[in-house]
Amino acid sequence: MKSDGLTVRRATISDLDVVVELRLALLREYAEHPVYGRLRPDAARRARPIFAMQLDSENEIVLLAEENGEAVGLVRCIETISSPLLEPDRYCYLSSVYVRPDWRRRGVLNALFERAVSWCRGRGMSEMRLHNVGSRESTAAAWDALGFEVVEQVRVRWIGPDDRPRAGAIAPLHRPPEARP
Repeated sequence: MKSDGLTVRRATISDLDVVVELRLALLREYAEHPVYGRLRPDAARRARPIFAMQLDSENEIVLLAEENGEAVGLVRCIETISSPLLEPDRYCYLSSVYVRPDWRRRGVLNALFERAVSWCRGRGMSEMRLHNVGSRESTAAAWDALGFEVVEQVRVRWIGPDDRPRAGAIAPLHRPPEARP
């Protein structure tokens, strides 16, 4: 069911409270995630000055989806400088994409995405990138439907005070074929 009164607009500093609320709701939704699940108890206090600077930035935009004045989703778009060795020179990095659970599958993500594409085109960018948590099939399916493809993985290794390189930890990838098990 698509919503008829849905609007998407640039968030301003007067939207800071709802931006903090929605972005923290996104992190809380991934409480089981090994990186995003480690939310600090004072995250809202820490977020306010950072998010305020982002709302005021000339190189990024936070788009807010609303239905009759109620914030139902957001996306942050950042104009990012690429490596000087690679093309394109700049691209849009999508971050903090969130739609309230009751508003999913109602066209909110599509509306946010179309507005983000428009922002990119207006700034002369020809590419969008994002990271998403790969553990949710519905999330992957949504990004696939919007034309994104997986091009890399993010890996994490925790380092403790007694950690030492594990013997053979890298060897299977670098051993000559005849030496592999």
